[in-house]
Amino acid sequence: MEKIETTFGLLLANVQQLETRLATHFYDALIEQNVSYLGKAVSEDLQQRNEQLRALNLTKQEWQKVYQFALIKGAKDMHLQANHQLTPDAIGYIINFMIETLSTETNLSILELGSGTGNLAETLLTSMSDKALTYTGFEVDDLMIDLSASIADVMQTSAQFLQIDAVRPQVIEPVDLLLSDLPVGYYPDDAIAQRSVVGSQSEHTYAHHLLMAQGFKYLKADGYAIFIAPSDLLSSPQSDLLKKWLQDYASVAAVITLPEDIVTENHTKAIFVLQKSAQGKAPFVFPLISLTNPEIVQSFMTQFRQNMI
Repeated sequence: MEKIETTFGLLLANVQQLETRLATHFYDALIEQNVSYLGKAVSEDLQQRNEQLRALNLTKQEWQKVYQFALIKGAKDMHLQANHQLTPDAIGYIINFMIETLSTETNLSILELGSGTGNLAETLLTSMSDKALTYTGFEVDDLMIDLSASIADVMQTSAQFLQIDAVRPQVIEPVDLLLSDLPVGYYPDDAIAQRSVVGSQSEHTYAHHLLMAQGFKYLKADGYAIFIAPSDLLSSPQSDLLKKWLQDYASVAAVITLPEDIVTENHTKAIFVLQKSAQGKAPFVFPLISLTNPEIVQSFMTQFRQNMI
């Protein structure tokens, strides 16, 4: 842990100096720091700290921890909207376990919709030991794309991030697994939204509904989608449109409600596991009331295996 703290201190010093020098915000300065780390810094003291960082020879897992601390600090400093907050590592590890359980393949293609800071991507890429992942992230926000891509460059992971509005149709090879910490809110383009089977004809459509339906088009038959969404997903406004889509295109394999302290925009969250298949057995439902209590987490993992394999 001391190595992580030392690295974070050096990184933070450079980022804060760049914030002042460039009169910019934390995340922009972090991008500039990542660029300077891989090249040449703009001043001698920045270069000196970068040399100290290189000398620490961090593993990918250690870099991931450092960047998570940096992203959390940046989110607080910048008062980011909920949809730009990073997906916590604890949830990333749960999703990692789910993927390991659901797929026996050693080579796995993953598409993440709304990849944001890239923290969930890097959690998976650095912690999944027995699978070779081909990861692609779709993200519409240019700042998030630059940030996640610059972090992947420093960490030397294989993550690919593309600036794409994931609601609009794309031509890509079908993937084994679909993933999204769904951004919650209304999609602004009614003309695009109304082409979707979940599109409302009378008002703005929920963006998270549109992402689910569009994302399924990129998923292989019988493939799984793991969505982090509001726990009232199936009872909220416009849920009738979503449930009609589910009946025709997907089966709900599992619903894992998350602890009450994981809340964004006044929504408690749940993990919904959907399969691109005909309606199957009743979904596995589990109230995961703690992500830190080992007994509760172990009980969840045991029951998930029993019900999903």
